[in-house]
Amino acid sequence: MGITLYGGLGVLYGFWDPTYWMIIVGGALSLLASAKVKSTYRKYSTSRNRAGITGAQAAQRILEKNGIMNVSIQQISGNLTDHYDPKNKVLSLSTDVYQSTSVAAVGVAAHECGHAIQHQKAYYPLHLRSAFVPVARFGSAISWPMIIVGFLLGGATTGGTIGGYLIQIGIAFFSLAVIFQLITLPVEFNASKRALVALDTQGILTSEELKGTKKVLGAAALTYVAGAAAAILQLLRLLYLFGGRSRD
Repeated sequence: MGITLYGGLGVLYGFWDPTYWMIIVGGALSLLASAKVKSTYRKYSTSRNRAGITGAQAAQRILEKNGIMNVSIQQISGNLTDHYDPKNKVLSLSTDVYQSTSVAAVGVAAHECGHAIQHQKAYYPLHLRSAFVPVARFGSAISWPMIIVGFLLGGATTGGTIGGYLIQIGIAFFSLAVIFQLITLPVEFNASKRALVALDTQGILTSEELKGTKKVLGAAALTYVAGAAAAILQLLRLLYLFGGRSRD
């Protein structure tokens, strides 16, 4: 959804500062999770499900089985750009997922249906995340400019100044984006759980095929966990570098 949580503070302290390891660890976690989901998806994208059902067909069956008739399914470009829009009630599937009969594609489509089911059943974490989107975007967009301006005004070395207050406010705004990451975790895990149940109970995939789908969705979940961990590390870094300046 375009929320940026990382910005470099190395330029503020030269090319290195004592907490730079947090950025390295956070970045490594994100890269490893991204590589894992891509390799896992690639592996199971070559495994055609026995029923020959495409991702779009699987999504349609799951939605209908759950009595969801007001959600449209559309094909979009990109790779793993699949998502559910609760505001407009549109389930968007990337071309590879929409048209493919692979176990991976059906799993991804079912996961997005999981979000539609959450919406139908008024799953609170989903509504909370949707409501938090504009807040998180604003916090992410304004936090780093405020922190950098505050630093340039001397806030990093002098508490109780305009610069110091700007840094504190910037950190507070950044924390909103971190909270969004944490809210996202139960939403994504629950959607995957609903997807697996639907695929199993409706007989869309066999028990053996479900094992592959579970691995794909599990790998995808790791990206959210890694993102949250990286965001928390960055917030801790900011608090360590600047958190106590306003009281100095």
